[in-house]
Amino acid sequence: MIITILVDNNTLIDRYYLAEPGLSLHIRTENQSILFDLGYSDIFIRNALKLGINLYDIDHVVFSHGHLDHTWGLDSLIRLYNEAGFEGHSYKTPAILAHPKTFERVMFKTKIEFGSMISEERLTPHFRLDLNDKPVELTPRLMYLGEIPRVFDFENQLTFGRKASESAADRVPDDTALAYASDAGLVIITGCSHSGICNIIEHAKNICGVDKIADIIGGLHLIDPPASQLNGTVEYLKKTAPTALHACHCTDLASKIELSKAADLKEVGVGMQLTYS
Repeated sequence: MIITILVDNNTLIDRYYLAEPGLSLHIRTENQSILFDLGYSDIFIRNALKLGINLYDIDHVVFSHGHLDHTWGLDSLIRLYNEAGFEGHSYKTPAILAHPKTFERVMFKTKIEFGSMISEERLTPHFRLDLNDKPVELTPRLMYLGEIPRVFDFENQLTFGRKASESAADRVPDDTALAYASDAGLVIITGCSHSGICNIIEHAKNICGVDKIADIIGGLHLIDPPASQLNGTVEYLKKTAPTALHACHCTDLASKIELSKAADLKEVGVGMQLTYS
């Protein structure tokens, strides 16, 4: 499996790509071409072009959850395919795989739109939709984890904004992740980890039947977190002992410093490629 960082908050020195507060990864594995999240704008398209990644041959678009920094690139992808159609260029129609609540409106501080701007209904003409809260096998080695059970107390009360159709704070039930069974152990691929990175890892271990964690890549939603959450996460990672940790996107510097005490923390930036056998 090859993971290419198309969108992250950071770029790397002497790598001339664009960054934004968001996340998008391209995954190539077992003859499947997969986009995991689409960032906030069209930057994932512009970076993919420079990296030589063919966005007209995508099998799946997988969403970790519905927040704007992961779904607002959808408009740009639809435009890309529409314009290809106008010009008579062929392209594959990808399947969208996401939790059933991913495309519900999310409000933040009353008036701020924080969820997807494109509804499930508007997506139907452009994509094959698979809205699923259960685990789905994308390939024999790559699993979509579905809805994540909340099992750790220190991660159990995490909320962000609210669904427009609900009055209670949003616990982001649509938050999910991928797990790849590499020869060295599981590679956990996250978007923001609103469900809690420790909850995600435990669910992945149960679904895949593998305890060894080779790597964790993605956002951990550790932005000025409560001490109980950060301390609990660090202690869990010390026990879990992942071989590597590529924490990025919504993981602040102070949290990364603490996480580096529990795992081999690696730098992440747009254009980086990671390969797993």
